[in-house]
Amino acid sequence: MNKNRRAIYPGTFDPLTIGHLDIIERSANMFDQIIVAIGNNTDKNPLFSIEERISMIEKATAHLKNIEVIKFHSLLVDLSTELNANIIIRGIRSSTDFEYEQQMGYANVSLKKEIETIYLMPKLDYSFISSSVVRAILKFGGEVDHLVPKSILNEIKSKGKK
Repeated sequence: MNKNRRAIYPGTFDPLTIGHLDIIERSANMFDQIIVAIGNNTDKNPLFSIEERISMIEKATAHLKNIEVIKFHSLLVDLSTELNANIIIRGIRSSTDFEYEQQMGYANVSLKKEIETIYLMPKLDYSFISSSVVRAILKFGGEVDHLVPKSILNEIKSKGKK
């Protein structure tokens, strides 16, 4: 039986980094469709609006034909049911990330038994990159060219100057 394999890559993506893009590109080679689901968590006080993040991710992933970008503000398990996608992609850079993601993965399975979480490590060169690092560098006017996709660099730099 040939199943349509859909996976969800959830995150805040504030902003999208080359580490995120690495995970998206590699996932796109493994699954029929990747749904990049942007969590609309206003408690995190994001630098970029949800619309800006959607636009940047769509621009950075335009070369991939099996990517859909959406926003959500529900439990991930509810989103997975709504989208008929029981595979969750998570990037992990460190043992700290793994411990947190493992706990979240178990919590998701406790709510929906069919959920499978796949953990991907970014390329070694990207292992230190996070959206928080990018935002901190931007805050002080530093260069982020090597941390974010070139296709969205102007949008990110212009936001950092405000």
